[in-house]
Amino acid sequence: MSEDGYPLSYSMFNGTQYEGHTMIPIVDDFVRRFKLDDFVLVADSGLINTKNIDFLRAQGYRYIIGARIKNSNKAVKGWLLSQEKVEGRFNEKTVWHGRLIVGYSEKRAKKDAHNRTKGISRLEKAFKAGTISKENINKRGYNKFLVISKDVQVTIDKSKVEEDAKWDGLKGYITNTDLPAAEVYAQYSSLWQVERAFRITKGTVEMRPMFHFTPKRIEAHVCVCFVAYKVYKELERVLKKNLYTISVDKVLEIAKTVTTLRIKLPQSGKTINKTMIITERQKVIAPLFEDDFWKSQIG
Repeated sequence: MSEDGYPLSYSMFNGTQYEGHTMIPIVDDFVRRFKLDDFVLVADSGLINTKNIDFLRAQGYRYIIGARIKNSNKAVKGWLLSQEKVEGRFNEKTVWHGRLIVGYSEKRAKKDAHNRTKGISRLEKAFKAGTISKENINKRGYNKFLVISKDVQVTIDKSKVEEDAKWDGLKGYITNTDLPAAEVYAQYSSLWQVERAFRITKGTVEMRPMFHFTPKRIEAHVCVCFVAYKVYKELERVLKKNLYTISVDKVLEIAKTVTTLRIKLPQSGKTINKTMIITERQKVIAPLFEDDFWKSQIG
């Protein structure tokens, strides 16, 4: 998608395919389709593995990737935790696949601590009798803090909690660009547009869950949803341009209550359309039903 979140293209893969193996085909297709020769790939850590990084390096592609800093080797971990945590400060270190840039955010630190506290609280409730069910053992998340002994007797390892707290507020990025650290952070942060697009297409646009089974119908459904999201983004742009304070979702909710009547005049036989704008809520979005309004938005 573009910088403002407008969708540009999409690719489809079998639902059983590991997402870490989907990035290379997408990049190749996008570069070929749009004839790109100067771009920077931005991706979260979930899409990255050694094979993907080797591919990007071999093709000479520039990238900004979320780093799994907790999985770093002992030397890098030691360096990371030795740095002073200062809001907005970035520390850099050269690693085999580029520059490792690590930033600290007080807001992120509070969120990390809050999430850990909630996770531990759920654990304590789950085994308040000193035991825990197989279902809870298999759940991911904060079970890394558990020490399991005598089959199902559990306790929380406080030392692991303290070790985890050392990472609060830290976020790492890997890049082979020469962009300033602050710019790397800003570009990576723009991934929220992609995450928002997924939420809207799965929720408002109702791409998922999908109730089609043949490839042709599945492809058609995704294509329609892709176009619908482009319309959604255009409506969002128009609302912002015309200083509407109402959200796209609210506009759509109100629009569903507006009725358009088709009337055939008895004498002339001419057919006219009449949109019924009655309530105060409907009057707020009335201009959106006028052809002249949309003609004025072009360009």
